[in-house]
Amino acid sequence: MSVLVVGGGPAGAVLAIHLARAGVEVVLTERSPTYRWRACGVFSSPAALGPLRAAGLSAGDLARVSRPIPAMRLETPSGELVRLTYGAEAGAGAGQPTAVGFDRSALDPLLLDTARRAGVDVRLGTDVELVSLDPRDWPRVTVRTTAGSTTLRPRIVAGADGARSVVARSAGVARPTRLPVRVGLSHHRGDDRGDSAVDARMRLFDDGYVGIAPVPGDRVNVGIVLGPRWRAPLRQRGAVGLADAIVGDIPPADDDPGTWRRATVGDEEAERIAGAAPLGGRVIRRAGPGWMVVGDAAGFLDPFTGEGLHRALVSAELGAAAIRSALDGRSGRETAAFAAYERSMQRRFATKDAVSWLVQVFLARPGLLEYAARRLAARPTVRATMGLVMGDLVPASRGLDPRFLAALLAP
Repeated sequence: MSVLVVGGGPAGAVLAIHLARAGVEVVLTERSPTYRWRACGVFSSPAALGPLRAAGLSAGDLARVSRPIPAMRLETPSGELVRLTYGAEAGAGAGQPTAVGFDRSALDPLLLDTARRAGVDVRLGTDVELVSLDPRDWPRVTVRTTAGSTTLRPRIVAGADGARSVVARSAGVARPTRLPVRVGLSHHRGDDRGDSAVDARMRLFDDGYVGIAPVPGDRVNVGIVLGPRWRAPLRQRGAVGLADAIVGDIPPADDDPGTWRRATVGDEEAERIAGAAPLGGRVIRRAGPGWMVVGDAAGFLDPFTGEGLHRALVSAELGAAAIRSALDGRSGRETAAFAAYERSMQRRFATKDAVSWLVQVFLARPGLLEYAARRLAARPTVRATMGLVMGDLVPASRGLDPRFLAALLAP
């Protein structure tokens, strides 16, 4: 085969779709035999919709798997509220599509079905146990199914297998995130507000935060991120007890009476919590002889900004273009194509990474966070720019422009 894609999430599926449509022979492996909920990106800016359309999802498909969200409301511990509209405010990109909440139990299988129709050999229930990389030879990939183990010899192996990617580890490029070790807890709860467009909410608390994003099917997704000080409470109370306590402390809002909070994790209206620890990861390179990583496997900082899904999809598009170029048969073409992929990812996301790190500075300093939130709430133009930057709708450099920072922080 030409390409083996490891991982059947959105990044892996989109990478495989673009390659197969270009006539490349692609096998995609996914460890789980059926869809299984896992802690993953649900809330996304409008920027994620373009790559999904480019992968072949129709307007009807997107309507079934996503729910419009007018804004994300950032709520600080002191009660300050900042409403980020991701470009929908008058005078700040009016007419832009809204943010969305995805039903991943519908989106992920739909993308795999789209990949099959494009000609991808999708192999569910196939666990990649070992990836052996030798720059002088094609990769050797050992996979296991219920029938036993076998070895595959793709020309290129592409890791779309998350922050603990076996491909990234095998290439020796995986590194831990530079942030303190954090734990993520995520699940859905029943929501009786119907399909009306309601805001998502991000509640900050000491060394953590909880995001509530409406998704299709009369549900909200609840994502909780806990810093180091929550290790002991998590051990003592367990994921279910701590999640119920954190959710129970979320106050009602004008458009959110909070009736969804009544469903505890053990109720039929809710679902079992999926956890992820540690959150985030990084790589020192994204490609090398015979291998590439995309999606979260190519580096992921923090779910706070809601950029993970969009970034994963863009990396899949860029990765597919690089692999197509690498397979054209000319000597040295792979090295040049993969170097171009690395440069493209740097150009696309290095500045946004700097903005994300700036956000982390504010999150780590409650006094500074409250100060900035008050100014964002009171300054519509600054707030609109922040929403556009966080939503990947304008160049991230605007968020680092000294004039913007002065407007944000000046008394």
